[in-house]
Amino acid sequence: MARPAVTLAPTHPRTHVSRAHSVSKSQQAYDWIRARIDDGRYAPGHRLVLSQIAEEVGVSVVPVREAIRRLEAETLVTFERNVGAHVAAIDTAAYLHTMETLGLVEGAATRMAAPYITPEQLARARALNDEMSVSLDELVPQRFTRLNREFHAVLCESCPNPHVLDLVHRGWNRMSVLRDSTFAFVPGRARESVAEHARLLDLIESGADALEIEFAARDHRLATLDAFLAYRAELAQTEPLAKEEN
Repeated sequence: MARPAVTLAPTHPRTHVSRAHSVSKSQQAYDWIRARIDDGRYAPGHRLVLSQIAEEVGVSVVPVREAIRRLEAETLVTFERNVGAHVAAIDTAAYLHTMETLGLVEGAATRMAAPYITPEQLARARALNDEMSVSLDELVPQRFTRLNREFHAVLCESCPNPHVLDLVHRGWNRMSVLRDSTFAFVPGRARESVAEHARLLDLIESGADALEIEFAARDHRLATLDAFLAYRAELAQTEPLAKEEN
């Protein structure tokens, strides 16, 4: 006896294409907004107007809303009812604690790694620092931060203590969550950072005292923290004046 014909449910290719298209538009909006937060064009407190962003990106409001929800989940954006979405303020306390911790663990990791750093690694680190130096004339904070991370990764990756190295990586990841680039807020710090990198490499190459290397690496990180805190203090003083003028 012949089996009855099986009728397959019709597929809806347009639906699948639409969903994929929607996801890509959402990612496009996310990347567009995130880039402006990271490089400082959208400063803390900046209002995110969905319709305006949608027009600039060239998408509808729906993917922009999805992108903003994602940024909100990453704590980069805050949303208030009847007010709308704003770029989140940097958690100064969390930033302070993370940078202080990074200063300690990066300093220790660099000290422990120094005897094992090869000439090839030193050459790679110098090349990265040279690239950072060239980029100073047209500073792109996000790119500078990426090169900075690569530079310190070269110096720390030979650390023989995996637990210390794990703490370094955790600190870097935490910084990415807090804000991708500090140099967007204190661009003048970038030039100082390049000079400090060069000194640190000279110390390692010359076989300097281990503690001198550790303190140089620690002070380098903490100098960035000090520059950021000075920026925040100056901003706190100017904000009340701006409110009075308005």
